[in-house]
This record gives sequence, C-alpha cells and structure tokens, in this order.
Amino acid sequence: MTGRTFGERAWRIVGPVLPRRFRRASAVVPVVRLSGIIGFSTPLRPGLTLSGVARSLERAFTWGGAGAVALVINSPGGSPVQSHLIFQRIRQLAEENERPVIAFVEDVGASGGYMVACAADEIVCDPTSIVGSIGVVGGGFGFTGLMEKLGIERRLHTAGERKAMLDPFLPEKAEDVERVHAIQRDIHESFIAIVKARRGAALAGPESELFSGEYWTGRKAVELGLADRIGDLRSTLRERFGEEVSTPLVAAERGWFGRRLRGLGSSLGRAAGPADAWVGAGLVEEFVSAIEARALWARYGL
Repeated sequence: MTGRTFGERAWRIVGPVLPRRFRRASAVVPVVRLSGIIGFSTPLRPGLTLSGVARSLERAFTWGGAGAVALVINSPGGSPVQSHLIFQRIRQLAEENERPVIAFVEDVGASGGYMVACAADEIVCDPTSIVGSIGVVGGGFGFTGLMEKLGIERRLHTAGERKAMLDPFLPEKAEDVERVHAIQRDIHESFIAIVKARRGAALAGPESELFSGEYWTGRKAVELGLADRIGDLRSTLRERFGEEVSTPLVAAERGWFGRRLRGLGSSLGRAAGPADAWVGAGLVEEFVSAIEARALWARYGL
C-alpha cells in the first residue's frame, strides 16, 4: 500500500512534465483511417481492401484497455464486395472484443464508404460531409461506331452464349442490360438490408428517398437518421472519454514491394531497358486509374 501511494505521488509530480505520449491517459481510443476508393488499387495508388486494412483493424480492436475504436472514413465507395468484407470484419472484431465503434465521416462517406460506416455503433460527421448514396452503379463505353468509321472488324469467339455480354466492341443488347440490372438490384437489396439492420429505428425518411442512391450533407443525413450527430473526432472523444483521452493512430503497414516500386521509374543517366518498359506501362495504367478515380470522387462534387 505504501509503495503504491508513493508511486502515485511521484507520478503526479513527474507526469505533467513528460511528453504527452508518455503520460497516462484516462482512456485510450485507437484510430484507424479508412481513406480512398474501395477495391480500386494499383501499386502506386493503393485503395481500400480487406487485405490492406485487416492488420490495422486487428491491432486497433485488440489494443489493451481501449474504451472504443474510432474509424475515420473518407471514401466515395467502390467495390461492393470489398466494402462488405471490410464491414463484416469490423463487426466481427467489435463483437469478439466487445468494443464499441465510432465512425467519423470526413469529406465523404458514400456508397461503399457509407456501408463501412454502418459497421460502427455511432456515425459522426461534419455538417458539410457527403453521406449516403445507397445504391449501385456500373458503366462502360461503346466503340461500335468508331470501329465502323475506322474500318475495324471485331472477331470474337466464345463458348457460352452470354460469355461476351456487354462487350464494348459489340452493339448493346437489351437482354444483356436487363441481366446487369438484375445483378445490381440484388446487390442493392443486400446494401439496403445492411443499412436497415444497423440503423434500425433511427431511419427517418421514406425508403424511396433513402435508398434511391441520393446523397446528402452531414446535417441532412442526421435528420434522415443516416448519421447520429454532427462533430469531429477530437471534440467528440474528449467529450465522451475525458480531456486526456489518448487517440493513437493505427497506421496501415506498407509492404516492401510498395516502397520499392517508388524507387523505380527514374532512368535519367542510364540506358533504357526492359524494366523501363515495364514501368512505362505501369505509368500508363496509373494515368488511366487516376482518371477513373477522379471521376468517382467528382461524382460527389469533390
């Protein structure tokens, strides 16, 4: 008893002069950032995938003495499969470790990004965050007119009458479009079921509006029950867990290959070789990927 009393007295004297990272905190809330397009990944432009965030989530949910886990979400969506896998892993870890989850939406938590936010027990957003877009979208291009003008003939051989469905170099067929719509409806229904299960009675708008694919500002999302409150990570966690709450960032680990790749591509002062051709092709892929990513963010005015 005496030793413990002395230790506490010593800590009260020494603690205030120590750097913040060495001080005792009244509570700890690990923070995991989930930013980027979901499932849309290239070597130089990594997106959000389960394999990329699984280790960070595991570390956050098993953090000793944590009062909760905070997710900082900034994503316009992407792959419905990866969105659901990430959602599912968060729920599994939360239940296994009995940890409450708070999601903080930054610029955008839309489509798959909103699905991930629904894994939290509470969703907090900025008044001007973009929230919602509970729907499914797909698209492509058709080049049949251009090929005809250029005098190019398409030669395609398949086994299976639907194998070439929606080939961009062939005329679009109504039955193929309906098949895609059926798949989209199936995915949409699964998305709606997740939102209903997680948000429950909080949902305040008509389903025809909530699940139309429309998106709203954070303030309107709170009114519709898609989010719980307006706020930010620092003020919300201080209000909930005290002024001295510790919020360690559990950063994603970058693999060796990802770091190595950033060293490639500089061929000044040496002869070009096969590696340069590989990097050049990769840069073209990155350029196309950047355009597609820009289009997805731009859908929400960002």
